Amino acid sequence: MKILVINSGSSSIKYQLFDMAASGRVLCSGLVERIHEPMGAIKHKKFPDSPEEAVFADELPIPDHKIGMQLVVDRITNGQTAVVASPDEITGVGHRIVHGGEFFSAPVIVDDSVVEKLTSIIPLAPLHNPGHLAGIATARELLPAAPQVTVFDTAFHQTLAPEAYLYPLPYEFYEELRVRRYGFHGTSHGYVFGKTAEFLGRAPEETSAITIHLGNGCSMDAVKRGKCIDTSMGLTPLAGLMMGTRCGDVDPAVYPFLAERKGLTVKDIDAICNKQSGLKGVCGVNDMRDVHARRAAGDEKAQLAFTMFCRRVTHYVGAYMALLGECHALSFTAGIGENDVDVRQQVCQTLGYLGAKIDAEKNKTLKRGQPGDISTDDSPIRILVMPTNEELAIAQQTLALLQTI
Repeated sequence: MKILVINSGSSSIKYQLFDMAASGRVLCSGLVERIHEPMGAIKHKKFPDSPEEAVFADELPIPDHKIGMQLVVDRITNGQTAVVASPDEITGVGHRIVHGGEFFSAPVIVDDSVVEKLTSIIPLAPLHNPGHLAGIATARELLPAAPQVTVFDTAFHQTLAPEAYLYPLPYEFYEELRVRRYGFHGTSHGYVFGKTAEFLGRAPEETSAITIHLGNGCSMDAVKRGKCIDTSMGLTPLAGLMMGTRCGDVDPAVYPFLAERKGLTVKDIDAICNKQSGLKGVCGVNDMRDVHARRAAGDEKAQLAFTMFCRRVTHYVGAYMALLGECHALSFTAGIGENDVDVRQQVCQTLGYLGAKIDAEKNKTLKRGQPGDISTDDSPIRILVMPTNEELAIAQQTLALLQTI
């Protein structure tokens, strides 16, 4: 009942090992980084029964993902870093996959056909899927007794109707290239929605909510009676909300305008929109904590960035309430959503007329890391803070699938 969760990126491998027989207790976690560079690193945290964690860090060359995965397996199973006696104790491996295209609406056990499909949609996620495939290949080789399961960030959004996922572009672009809205952060949104229904004491199929994932990357979902009907991200994670370094929704005509007036290439503009925009583009920093520090010091651009960020979230809340027709809760999650009192207050301060009334004192005093209700007692729509746990969600979905075979 031990599930290893792997998030293999282009130059890193994040991992956690869960004991699912002990309510999903984390046995260890770690990060392999700077793969392919002259000097890489691995940081491994071991969580023993005592409250203090043990941290082990090493720097060494990590030329490829196979060496990286060998280090992960070695840290988990050998020496003072070990948390299991043998790799055979690992029941299964759950892989976080950013993009599953239209092929996958639920977790699947990896076989050659799954690998073939993931390879075919690399153009939809060129920065992510190659790293995922490398992680899958090495895990299959190093842990042959453990079934490999892929869990997709896009799967939760596969319930969108055509009128929600299609763009008003020539239909041939969808037919030939599968250009459409896919949405991301789906594992987080699905987990948080489930916890929201549980918190409200309602069955998921009787619950409608807006999940608000705010971190360096930001997205929102409208979930009606357990099914996602809209999501703010699109073909890529660039669309929708203003983010740490991503611009979110922008008039597409801005791109040819910049190309003509600034002499920029498509690649230049893509890099600007993804890495130099959002909070960073407006005020120079992408971490909301730094934005607050600059606001406190009187920085007008930081105040502008904060206001723009919150306004975009409020905008989407209003749109999603109209689409849902009924809404039982707004659920804030992820780094900013769970911890930023000012953002939550600013986003919700004008929503009272729609039935979502925030209680400023509850918002200020809610304990960090804990789920809670920060709405007024008479608010028809509950405003919740609901911590996400994507890794645990992957482990739970992996185990659930393995128990069916």
